[in-house]
Amino acid sequence: MNALDPIRKFSLVIPAHNEAEALPPTILAILKEFEGRKVELEILVVNDNSSDGTEKVLQELSTRHSQVRYINNHPPHGFGQAVRRGLENYSGDAVAIVMADGSDLPHDILVYYHRLDEGVHCAFGSRFMPGAKIVDYPALKLFLNRMANLFIRLLFGFRYNDVTNAFKAYRREVIDGCQPLLSNHFNLTVEIPLKAIVRGYTYTIVPTGWINRKTGESKLKIKEMGSRYLFIVLYVLLEKWLSKGDYRVRDVSSK
Repeated sequence: MNALDPIRKFSLVIPAHNEAEALPPTILAILKEFEGRKVELEILVVNDNSSDGTEKVLQELSTRHSQVRYINNHPPHGFGQAVRRGLENYSGDAVAIVMADGSDLPHDILVYYHRLDEGVHCAFGSRFMPGAKIVDYPALKLFLNRMANLFIRLLFGFRYNDVTNAFKAYRREVIDGCQPLLSNHFNLTVEIPLKAIVRGYTYTIVPTGWINRKTGESKLKIKEMGSRYLFIVLYVLLEKWLSKGDYRVRDVSSK
């Protein structure tokens, strides 16, 4: 396996739609976690057609903190489009996708950075393994999450049990190697890690926490996403079965 370069600059992509209240505590907690660390941090927030003053909040945060910048997502809007816009514009050697609502823990972001810097392509978290912690996870959403992840595990034959969580980190070569990205919605959260695994990038799995949002509303509309998740899962499965390894990277192995 080829040695991987150190991570000199670590970017976070945060999609935000009407998150004016949630963004300040989320970003300030991340900055505090990375304070004094020997890593250059970029926090790139993608303002996705917000109407609640999110952009004004981002103007203030980016003025006060040099690590923070933001861009406005052009149409079409939506979670997947906003993340894709961020992945086209981040400047680091690696990137983590982080939620604006504070549900992802800043310490786990730092753990991701260290795992990538130790020499793997991807850092995947699991909220459902020893050492993980979840707080106030809605019962229906939890049931559907467990069923969807079980379905994916059975199809692909791996042990990783939290593919559907967006909160993951990747080296730049993984994001580049998973192009073109097809998902416009929350199904992007499974497209990127499944492509990364199928295409042979190395990954490590760590326990992570999750805390239900305290302000605002969840943007995930479960009833709208079933067929979209199924489409992208089957799309990547067909690549695994039929492409004969044409899209796999060379000289790497799973971890």
